[in-house]
Amino acid sequence: MSTSFVINGADRERLLSQYPQVFQQGFMRRYGLFVGLVAAIAYLVICFFAFNVGPALTNGRWDRASSYIQDWYSWRAQPRLRFDDGKVVPQWTSRGQYPANANISWLQPLPDGGYSVTYGDQQNRIDITPTQANVYVDGTLYPVTIGADRVTAPAGAPVQIRQDENKVVVEYGFAGQAEIRTSQLYVQRRFLGWANFFFDTRSQFWGKSWGDLAALALWQNRVDPAQSNISKMADDFLGNDAWQHEDILSKLLQTLVMAFLGTLLGTLFAFPLAFIAARNITANKAANWGMKRLFDFLRSIDMLIWALFFTRSFGPGPIPGIAAIFFTDTGALGKVYAEALENVDDKQREGVKSVGASPMIVNRFGVIPQVLPVFISQSLYFWESNTRSATVIGAVGAGGIGLKLLEAMRTNQDWDKVAYMVLLILIVVFLFDNMSNAIRSRLIGKTHH
Repeated sequence: MSTSFVINGADRERLLSQYPQVFQQGFMRRYGLFVGLVAAIAYLVICFFAFNVGPALTNGRWDRASSYIQDWYSWRAQPRLRFDDGKVVPQWTSRGQYPANANISWLQPLPDGGYSVTYGDQQNRIDITPTQANVYVDGTLYPVTIGADRVTAPAGAPVQIRQDENKVVVEYGFAGQAEIRTSQLYVQRRFLGWANFFFDTRSQFWGKSWGDLAALALWQNRVDPAQSNISKMADDFLGNDAWQHEDILSKLLQTLVMAFLGTLLGTLFAFPLAFIAARNITANKAANWGMKRLFDFLRSIDMLIWALFFTRSFGPGPIPGIAAIFFTDTGALGKVYAEALENVDDKQREGVKSVGASPMIVNRFGVIPQVLPVFISQSLYFWESNTRSATVIGAVGAGGIGLKLLEAMRTNQDWDKVAYMVLLILIVVFLFDNMSNAIRSRLIGKTHH
């Protein structure tokens, strides 16, 4: 069964005159979404050309970016094989991945005073002497001549071997590369994982398997008669010269303390000041206006700018970081608290006031119980957020792990250590996020009962 509804001309005119906004929509109501989409696309196109996005993408060093990403999850051994008195003498970087006089499987001496560098297998290697470099790519020999002022690649060499001005660069993919120069062979040999993460080469536990370490920890004789093997392992781990675990963990703790103290001080100061800023609590327009403008001033200056200011004033360290978080959070939390106070239910206040209570008692029992869960929830959120922000402001001299992170980036060789610190920060932020969410959920849930 179907029904139809037909209106006559008089009803149509009546509806059009009574509801013109429905039947006679303006241009923007009908085409606003399309106009907004076109404007957004036009804006992006203008930005693309105004900021030279195309040339930046074209001229970007993507090979270098790829190498940096690989350094996050792998490590590079970088010996320099210098030519000295007709011999090849290896020299190592300060990272010290191997102990002195170690027998390295991929770097072996040759009878003629040279060295052989293997990249994965014997099919891909370089046999180097001060005058000749025999480069093997997939088992095929390509001799590279080392002259007094120039290194020359052979004719017909594959793409893995390229001439770069006076030197020759050999690429072996993930396994690494080599630069053949007139005075040395600069080797970059890459391996998956983080080298010497637990123990450096000075430790008596270096190079031992997991089974050997478990046996030493549980039942074998002490390495050091003065302490247990587990205690010795912990000391060697924290004292690792290459990874500096003790320093990094202490800087991470410093970052957490900065975030906690800065948020706590901001909460303690914003709490009473918000009562002055709230119009329904303090009946003084000048005081309301002045306090809100103070909050605007404190939060309008970015935390990073405050950190730079206090770093110049007090020098590098955690104090500038704490002060920067304190100033920014006082302004932000004060504004949030004041808005919460201005939206409280006046019935509860009037009930307390009706028994002759003083203004302080009215606020204590008529206002604070309503807003306290919101206040604590917001402070917890800011604490969680400041844990991340403290890392950033630490990079400008405010102490903490941010400064350590910047130092590792500046070396341009410690990207595995950068990945380690980033991973620690992610773990801490994850834990704090879940903890603050759980506490906030309990507080918000409590208000519904």
